[in-house]
Amino acid sequence: MRKLIKYLSKQQWLYIAVCIVFIVGQVWLDLKLPDYMSAVTTLVQTEGSSLSEILTQGGYMLLCALGSGLFSVVVGFFAAKTAAGLSKTLRGKVYDKTLDFSLEEIVRFSTASLINRTTNDITQVQNLIAMGLQAIVKAPIMAVWAVCKIAGKNWQWTAATAVSVFILILVLAVTLIFALPRFKRIQGLTDNLNRVTREQLTGIRVVRAYNAERYQEEKFAAANDEVTKTNMTANRVMALMSPTMTLLSSGLTLAVYWIGTYLIDAAAQGEKLALFSDMVVFSNYAIQVIQAFMLLNMIFILLPRAQVSAGRICQVLDTKLSIRDGERRPAAGESGTIEFRNVSFSYPGAAADALHHISFTAKQGETVALIGATGCGKTTLINLIPRLYDATEGQVLVDGMDVRDYPLEELHDRIGYVSQKAVLFSGTVMSNVAFGERRNGKPSEAEVREAVSIAQAAEFVEKMDGTYNALIAQSGTNVSGGQKQRLSIARAIARRPEILIFDDSFSALDYKTDRTLRNGLRSRTADTTKLIVAQRISTIQDADQILVLDHGRIVGRGRHQELLASCSEYREIAESQMSKEELEHG
Repeated sequence: MRKLIKYLSKQQWLYIAVCIVFIVGQVWLDLKLPDYMSAVTTLVQTEGSSLSEILTQGGYMLLCALGSGLFSVVVGFFAAKTAAGLSKTLRGKVYDKTLDFSLEEIVRFSTASLINRTTNDITQVQNLIAMGLQAIVKAPIMAVWAVCKIAGKNWQWTAATAVSVFILILVLAVTLIFALPRFKRIQGLTDNLNRVTREQLTGIRVVRAYNAERYQEEKFAAANDEVTKTNMTANRVMALMSPTMTLLSSGLTLAVYWIGTYLIDAAAQGEKLALFSDMVVFSNYAIQVIQAFMLLNMIFILLPRAQVSAGRICQVLDTKLSIRDGERRPAAGESGTIEFRNVSFSYPGAAADALHHISFTAKQGETVALIGATGCGKTTLINLIPRLYDATEGQVLVDGMDVRDYPLEELHDRIGYVSQKAVLFSGTVMSNVAFGERRNGKPSEAEVREAVSIAQAAEFVEKMDGTYNALIAQSGTNVSGGQKQRLSIARAIARRPEILIFDDSFSALDYKTDRTLRNGLRSRTADTTKLIVAQRISTIQDADQILVLDHGRIVGRGRHQELLASCSEYREIAESQMSKEELEHG
């Protein structure tokens, strides 16, 4: 929790100061009540006391109670503003930090856990701050002030109060020892529950197609039961605190009056009234001490879980980024060139390299294709260009400069990237194609229409209700796979980048659309360097350079006809897809 304090703004510190001032005023009013009660008790027992004097003291008691209630409302208001403000700041910080994560960090935390940390964990901290400013600050002030009030009144009563406080502290300590580990476990189990739920929802079509509803229900039930059992165990332990404190509060009142009866009985006649008045006052102050610890009880219910949540939030915020901004600016001259110099790469924790000593050059306007068996490293290779990962050995250069030296925004501005899995966002066709920023601002409507035309998406877009303002559902669930892919390609083209990267982006297209789209790219993006990962020979046979990968190594390079003659791996792929006539005349 201490690490999160630095995220409080000056305004929030001012709110905290206001809370403290009003809490002190509230405690003062609460502790004045027993004094007026003592005066009323004395007046009632003293002959000749007038009713007006008793009513006056009673009026003061009423004013103290009303003032305390009003101060409590003010404290609650500013505590809520402080908690909500800090929560907003933390959500922004965690979200921004997550956007800076590379794929390595996202895999390490998991998507489900990052969502949980941004929502549930921050809510736990918010609840603690909102309650804590009212209870954590008030409890010690009230306890110390009340102890000062009763100090020296009577050692027997003081001893009874001390015993009660000792038992309370012991109960709190035991409760925390048993509850805290379980609350730590709950957060991890909640991540797992979130993961299972997301997995089921995103794969709902597969689940239904395979009649796997019962299997998924059992999987969810197992995760849900584990969270429930751990929650119940932790909350049962915490539930012992409230009845224990009520028992101690009532027991202390009983002890004060029980001790008082003996003291009053043994006192001289002239001292009995004063002693009775002291007993009434002492019992009220003693209860205030117990109430201070009862306030802490509420905090100790929230504290263990909030402590765990704060640690999880700090884990995200304190994570050192594996991919950082470079500080150099590229020199003017080269545009759209890509060079791999003896590049090797291994995934974090992997036993072997995914890429081995890759070297090639793609010049401006060239089309370079990558082909090979599934898992040979094609996607891994192209992911090194926009720095989704960094090479573990060698250099990846764009326009003659190592990608690690680029500011990330500058590097990404040069690249149009179409991922293997088409991703659309909730919005419209226009907002999806014009997605993101570039150096010269967002794409214009004319540029969007041109990109959609090149991507062979105009045909279906212009038939949609609203055409370019037609709604796109989250993840593009209201369009087909091929339509999603074409809109994703249009989004990359609309950026007018120096480099276009297609990661198996044509596999969802039919052969005719594939050919027409590639012809449109060739004629209308002639100066743009294109890297194409593909499975189909027909998609890449016109490429200026084809790289054949096998187990992370380049085993063949050249044009289509050259590779048919010189590379057995390429010929094997080609023969599995094309007839002899196509191979001979291809």
